[in-house]
Amino acid sequence: MAGSFTDYLEDKILKHVFTNTAYTSPTTVYVGLFTAAPTDTGGGTEVSGSGYARKSAAFTVSGTGTLATNTSAIEFDAATGSWGTIVAIAVFDALTTGNMLAWADLTTSKSIATGDVLRIPAGDLDITLS
Repeated sequence: MAGSFTDYLEDKILKHVFTNTAYTSPTTVYVGLFTAAPTDTGGGTEVSGSGYARKSAAFTVSGTGTLATNTSAIEFDAATGSWGTIVAIAVFDALTTGNMLAWADLTTSKSIATGDVLRIPAGDLDITLS
């Protein structure tokens, strides 16, 4: 499974740690769904229309500091039309536009038709550092 911090976030972290350049983390992060996976530089095809909107997510970080996981379920509204096949997700610093922070391919793609609801249970969205 591919996934990574984006070049944007990597740049912010490196500058913050090694050059004392301030980076203010977002107060809220949002999960977006993709029908074509992004890369570290961004891109991809995020779902749009048919009742789709990014959803806010809250995370907790493990005691060792290498794992962040969602603390509650992330549930998207019912699709009012086909969203296509979701192949990847990303975390953003804004509800619309903004900066992509991290992305990953889904373990299993999911086709979303009219009336379907995509739900990520608590503890199922993990972001790891090694």
